[in-house]
Amino acid sequence: MRRPDGFQIALLALMTLLAVVMALPIVYIFNHAFKPYHELFAYPPTFWVRSPTLDNWHDLLAAAQQSFVPFTRYLFNSVLVAAVMVAATVLISSMGAYPLSKHKFKGKKLLFSAIVLSLMFAPEAVGIPRYLVVSELGLMNRFLGHIVPNLAMPVGVFLMKQFMDQVPDELIEAAKLDGAREFAIFARIVMPVCMPAVATISILTFQATWGDAGPSSLYMQDETLKTLPFYIDTLTNGLANSVAGQGRAAMATMLMFLVNFIIFLTLQKKVIDTMAHSGIK
Repeated sequence: MRRPDGFQIALLALMTLLAVVMALPIVYIFNHAFKPYHELFAYPPTFWVRSPTLDNWHDLLAAAQQSFVPFTRYLFNSVLVAAVMVAATVLISSMGAYPLSKHKFKGKKLLFSAIVLSLMFAPEAVGIPRYLVVSELGLMNRFLGHIVPNLAMPVGVFLMKQFMDQVPDELIEAAKLDGAREFAIFARIVMPVCMPAVATISILTFQATWGDAGPSSLYMQDETLKTLPFYIDTLTNGLANSVAGQGRAAMATMLMFLVNFIIFLTLQKKVIDTMAHSGIK
């Protein structure tokens, strides 16, 4: 291997600096969770924790034990909703992308253009229509209210289609000549190629679901149907002295982030593969 030239060294140094800057919020979250109260409200704020403590963890456990609904119930609801959402979103996105990629029908380009156009809409723009749809479908205060409004994931369909475009049409035609049915082609030929996209969609869906307190706040009145993000939001909201809940809120935020962080580290290679190949046909 030849020695790196000056440009490569400068580029490596720049990328290293950018990586350090991007890692600072992650380091801050972990430091913030173990700060005692006098450091949480110190002015000017401190980045590094000077006297690490587990008091915030103990406060979080004490608050969970005093809650009307057990902490484990919120956790169970979040895990169940996230698992169902990941499985359902991957299935719907892949099955929706397959005909867009490998079949010909009228309105195909228009339909795909509409899906791409929907990527431009911010969640806040569809908040009221989504609430009206949930209400009309009778999903208020029902467990499906967490799942049904968020099943449509345009970016998932887009990524899956781009990966499926890489599968040669000749291979599919050969499988049909050998007697393979449509579902067998989809499951055994097309989907194995799309596993990086599946991993990416799984991460995006999990992150969006795991930290979303919106459905619990908007659609659920029964406390036993609400999820962990909603519970964390209530740790400081409504308190006469919100200072008392900042330590436990910092610890809870770190725990919520830790789950996302571990899953991303586990599947990061698949995500990089997706971003590298999603535009190649």
